Amino acid sequence: MTRSGTPPQDGRVVVGLDGSDSAWLALDRAVGEAQRRGSTLEIVHAWPWAQTDPAALDVGAEPQRTPVEIARTVLRLAVAQVAEKAPELRVVPTLTAQDAVPELLRIGADAALTVIGTRGLGGFTGLLLGSVGLRLAAHTTRPLLVVRGDITPVLGPEGHGKVLAGMETSADEAAARYAFEEAVRRTARLRVLYAGTHSQLFRGDHTLPSREGQTARAEREQEGARQVVAALGERFPQVRVREHLTRGAPAQALVEASRAADVVVLPVHRHTARLGMQLGPVTHAVLHHSHCPVVLVPIDGGE
Repeated sequence: MTRSGTPPQDGRVVVGLDGSDSAWLALDRAVGEAQRRGSTLEIVHAWPWAQTDPAALDVGAEPQRTPVEIARTVLRLAVAQVAEKAPELRVVPTLTAQDAVPELLRIGADAALTVIGTRGLGGFTGLLLGSVGLRLAAHTTRPLLVVRGDITPVLGPEGHGKVLAGMETSADEAAARYAFEEAVRRTARLRVLYAGTHSQLFRGDHTLPSREGQTARAEREQEGARQVVAALGERFPQVRVREHLTRGAPAQALVEASRAADVVVLPVHRHTARLGMQLGPVTHAVLHHSHCPVVLVPIDGGE
């Protein structure tokens, strides 16, 4: 049984490794996540995913090497890197011949967290890799940490000492709870940004109430979200919380606030009548432009 005010002991952190620069950065972040949880780190590499130049892996002048041999080398290097950085961690290297996305979804279905990196798409530096990142974001059933590949760590181990969370309604409770737990794991402060009078911005359906009903609905949703944060604050009294209502564009406010945060936590909603998650415009914007890693927390429910 978990003691009140303490995040649960998590079983595994899973990281997807494709040999790209941003994937190695994601591995480094995944090590930290596993250390904070005292959990096993599973490194998943799908060899059809491997497009790494063998020369970049220092595997010698063997141009005949097959993709699976290169993939095994990637995994060996990853395990060695983790052993050097965190020898106390239990590491499980997993090589698969399946497509990376369904394998990461399957392997991460009972994990505490899945970690992936990003790469530029079509020459636009910093955009989320659509073929992997967006597919995972759209179908994950567990928290997903997206580590932007153009972010270079410049702070010490403590970082900014701040977790940033975006909330819109009381339905986002799971994301708020994750943010509190993350603040405990990091011994960090928590800043909560409420989405203001904008509706459905963390969701994919953009139907808005009538103009007459927008203000009343927004006030109800904000009050519900505040009550959730207040209740979690009582459960996690060691977390210092600051709350802000965004009067302007929530995406811009979150991106700007991410400059002084170590991680951003956002809810993403799954609707029973649709396939996958519904990534709203705020989520897309923060994924593409955040100055720190982003955790997406799936929220079940809806129509």
